[in-house]
Amino acid sequence: MTESSAPAVQQSTANGGLPKRPAARVLTRRGFLSAGALAAATVALAGCGAAPDGAQAEAAEGGSGSQTLRVGMEAAYAPYNWQVTEASDTTIPIENVSGAYADGYDVQVAKHVAAALDREPVAVKLSFDGLIDALASGQIDVIIAGMAPTEERRQSIDFSDPYFEGTYGLFVREGSPYEDAKTLVDLSGASVVGQKGTKLDDIIDEIPGVVHMTPLPSVPNVLAALQQGAADAATYNMENEAAYLRSNPGIVPVRFDEGEGFPDVVTTGVGVAKGNDDMLAAINGALADLSDAERQELWDGAVERQPE
Repeated sequence: MTESSAPAVQQSTANGGLPKRPAARVLTRRGFLSAGALAAATVALAGCGAAPDGAQAEAAEGGSGSQTLRVGMEAAYAPYNWQVTEASDTTIPIENVSGAYADGYDVQVAKHVAAALDREPVAVKLSFDGLIDALASGQIDVIIAGMAPTEERRQSIDFSDPYFEGTYGLFVREGSPYEDAKTLVDLSGASVVGQKGTKLDDIIDEIPGVVHMTPLPSVPNVLAALQQGAADAATYNMENEAAYLRSNPGIVPVRFDEGEGFPDVVTTGVGVAKGNDDMLAAINGALADLSDAERQELWDGAVERQPE
């Protein structure tokens, strides 16, 4: 999804408001930028809010706390998820990578969801474009990986209510002729790259006359291609803008005029196999228990911990 400690900047989209789902609260870019106004919340990940009732645990088909919840993710998409070598209060083990652990915003959401389902969360590290097949085959139980619920993906899997909302922008190299672009039309003729299998690749076609480059497997690959001159511009999630700029010197964001950038607003949800309605309902209940302040604290913590 997806999907930071970005300063207040001119967004490249029109926000369009929150999804009208009263049962769930969505962390939005606007909410993130006004974090200072939020009340501080102490989040106990293993038992945030009221303890889940027996129906929720049964709905997840996991009555025993010894059962695991296998959570599919890249473990390479900070601040949503990334891999570390040491366990901590904010990590979960990566089942298929010996001695490795996953951290990030998605991991904190996974911990909360797993607690509500009375399960122990473990990450399963997979390529982003392999997550849906892994869910369909039973290799994983859920996807919590900054994944946007597009119409194409909804044909294969179900999604929970949103747990995050963000917007898209474009990076270029400092001094690029495209640096002063004010509209998407100004990028006509530019070679633009995005991440494979994500909306970061799909939205490139919204640029008139664009040269749509072959997508790359990860955001670090995308930003490296831009830095090395293989692409004129790269798409990115604006909510993590400040962190990208810190770790990728020489790139700058395009500041579109209001209403002249990407119109898309991305929401992020938990992916669940088709037909698993009881688990989906239990996950939605768990997400509804997370307050805006708690979500904000989880996001802020992930942004502070994410690798440079």
